[in-house]
Amino acid sequence: MAKFKLEYIWLDGYKPTPNLRGKTLVKDFDAFPKLEQVPLWGFDGSSTQQAEGHNSDCVLKPVAIYPDPEVPNGAIIMNEVMHPDGTPHSTNARATIHDDPDTWFGFEQEYFLYKNGQPLGFPTGGGFPQEGQGRYYCGVGYGLMNREAREITRKHLDYCIAAGINHEGINAEVAKGQWEFQVFGKGSKTAADQMWVARYLLLRLCEQYELDINWHCKPLGDTDWNGSGMHTNFSTKFMREVGGEKYFTDLMAGFEKYLMEHIAVYGPDNDKRLTGKHETAPWNKFSYGVANRGASIRVPNSFPKNGYRGYLEDRRPNSQGDPYQIASRILETIASVPLPK
Repeated sequence: MAKFKLEYIWLDGYKPTPNLRGKTLVKDFDAFPKLEQVPLWGFDGSSTQQAEGHNSDCVLKPVAIYPDPEVPNGAIIMNEVMHPDGTPHSTNARATIHDDPDTWFGFEQEYFLYKNGQPLGFPTGGGFPQEGQGRYYCGVGYGLMNREAREITRKHLDYCIAAGINHEGINAEVAKGQWEFQVFGKGSKTAADQMWVARYLLLRLCEQYELDINWHCKPLGDTDWNGSGMHTNFSTKFMREVGGEKYFTDLMAGFEKYLMEHIAVYGPDNDKRLTGKHETAPWNKFSYGVANRGASIRVPNSFPKNGYRGYLEDRRPNSQGDPYQIASRILETIASVPLPK
């Protein structure tokens, strides 16, 4: 027997987007525990906007387990929040989302590293870097990059891989202090679980550097600097194996029909980011185009060349969005479009 440190993490009830919470349980196991061996646990919902003080007990239901890359004999447990009677809490988006293990999702998470209330590397006391945005994208060199940022993003990559998360890469983004990482998963629940755990690992890592993560989609306001998205790539089994031009145009019509339903779950303040500038489409207009980063849906060049088969990229989800709800809404729209006979 060995003592394992189980870090239970969950999403709280704060709006417009939830925050990650976590606490540790120590349990004895013969080996690294399997998910079914991990017990239910509880927490004080009155401290997380999920219960009143007079009836504050909420239940944590383990749904995924990952090795903790920083803690010996450690595990990270992703949980759903439940009521004591076993029903899903109203803040538990995961329990009710549409899921399909044959639908693949790739999330591109952008974010800003912040120090003392401003993006890392911005001039002390305010203002903007002399070098305008753009040179920082995938940039190299002391004048453009920050040593702490390099260390954090590479450690985060290593931690995710060690935890079994399908982390697919990192890059510096167009603004100084802005970075991106990518996570791929099969099925909305699996993909979103991994994205939330990847976010958790990044937040915890930044504690060591006394840095914050700013997830807001437009932290620099109405300026000539990009916001942050979480572009969502998706493909169903039908899209990968059959596809076809007619199905593609029908699918785009479906996305246009449910424009507002998508915007409603694609992250708060998206009207500040989706302006038609800085590689975005206006939030209230739907569009698509081959290799067009200014469209709602970017169609990769390979898609029409391969008989309208493959994946598509929805560029509207933002950096603060909930991947459970984003993936679910995409699946709902896809399900509304009949397959060709």
